[in-house]
Amino acid sequence: MAYTYYNPNPLGRFVRDCVPRALAKALNTDWETAKVLLANASFKMGDMENADDVLSAVLRQNGFYRDIIPNTCPDCYTAEDFANDHQEGTFVLYLGNHFATVVDGVIYDSWDSSSEIPQYYWYKKENDINGNDKRR
Repeated sequence: MAYTYYNPNPLGRFVRDCVPRALAKALNTDWETAKVLLANASFKMGDMENADDVLSAVLRQNGFYRDIIPNTCPDCYTAEDFANDHQEGTFVLYLGNHFATVVDGVIYDSWDSSSEIPQYYWYKKENDINGNDKRR
């Protein structure tokens, strides 16, 4: 199974905070730090902390790049399939109305979102010795 329970919320809550949870895991930080990063970006952008463009801005500022899921099977390629295909690296998946993080082939989330359908994802580039992106 490619899923591991993950909920860094200090009060154990898991409703409406998938954005700071996913960001905390992707940046390898605590929930509070992720929340502050989102709050600062939210204030500057005049948008809500859980808005896609706010999370996107914070991820971009931290070296992440956005990519799409190939359209070969848009209704059958699950988060678990993605995790199985991405055994190395850190990824933030957009699953419709939800975000989850995949690290080294494992989905980290507060519920088992492995059967959800990813629409796009963020990844952190890791370059080889020649400066080429190892993920491409």
